[in-house]
Amino acid sequence: MNLSNSLMLVLLLGTTVSLTDALGTMLMFVLVVVIYALGMSPLRPRMSDGSALLAGVLLAATLTSCADLLVQRWFLAWHQSFGLYGGLIALQCVVLEHKGFFARPLAQRFKLCALFGSLMLVLAALREIIGQGSLGRELFEHGSGLVVFSEGLHLITLIPGAFILLALLLAARQAMFRPHSISKETHRP
Repeated sequence: MNLSNSLMLVLLLGTTVSLTDALGTMLMFVLVVVIYALGMSPLRPRMSDGSALLAGVLLAATLTSCADLLVQRWFLAWHQSFGLYGGLIALQCVVLEHKGFFARPLAQRFKLCALFGSLMLVLAALREIIGQGSLGRELFEHGSGLVVFSEGLHLITLIPGAFILLALLLAARQAMFRPHSISKETHRP
């Protein structure tokens, strides 16, 4: 696993305790990455690799800090659970720049971001349903939401539970998309 995937894994597992956390993280991630791409596109052709890296770090840190301040101002409760993950968004922008993500066609970038976002939302919904027994409890004023069962499995709300759930999702995906070829064993004496 390379560095860019490792950073995405930290965001994926750390910020998907609930659906609202995942939506907030996804919104902040998309906002910062899009503005970063728009800001760096006129600068890339005019800079050498070293100065482009420095400009990318400066731009990503500035954008993430501004987004973090806005979130602190209007969504303080979410910001307290979000914690230090904002800095990882800035670092992810720089890693994506270095890996050539922004040089890819727009459709391919959109597809990768949509896959990551959908995985984040599915993992968050499953973690909230299994871990807390309900879905969307934080979204409603009275704390109702969709109650599936009264008590949840608390392990799923923790990071080790997120690893287990992600492994089960990956195993299910592999089982669904793998060719249905069962190896034929011969039973000869």
